[in-house]
Amino acid sequence: MRANYKVELAAGVFLLLGLGALLWLATQATDYGREVGREAYTVSARFTNVGDLRERAPVKIAGVPVGLVDEIEVDPVTFEAVVRLRIDQRFNDVPNDTSASILTSGVLGDRYVGLEPGGSPDALVDGDELLLTQSAVVLEQLISKFLFNAGGDKEEP
Repeated sequence: MRANYKVELAAGVFLLLGLGALLWLATQATDYGREVGREAYTVSARFTNVGDLRERAPVKIAGVPVGLVDEIEVDPVTFEAVVRLRIDQRFNDVPNDTSASILTSGVLGDRYVGLEPGGSPDALVDGDELLLTQSAVVLEQLISKFLFNAGGDKEEP
């Protein structure tokens, strides 16, 4: 009976360690914000369509995370989406003519903001607005355009 107790205790400890490891992995895999330090500056960008972009989505330059999406709201006058980007202070020399695009990563379609630096010698500062933007490509809109325009382009002899 004593051996059975040791096996049950070992299995219980192993189970608790496994659950602890899964909890740690879940918190580490979903924490985009840890890449951005407390010292950051905020810039904004306007898009006609953000797709399913979410707050805390990564902001990347050349595929490297440099910040995260801080806030998404609708401008009540123009009805455009205003996206506020929090960029880590380490990247304080990003040109002010940088363009922003909403891109998709991976098969699951996670959205992120991709920045394409321009050539201006002046850098972005806190509160600037990115003027060159490209909205999200929505697959449903592309399919509907293709379906509804496919029949109308045929020339009759």
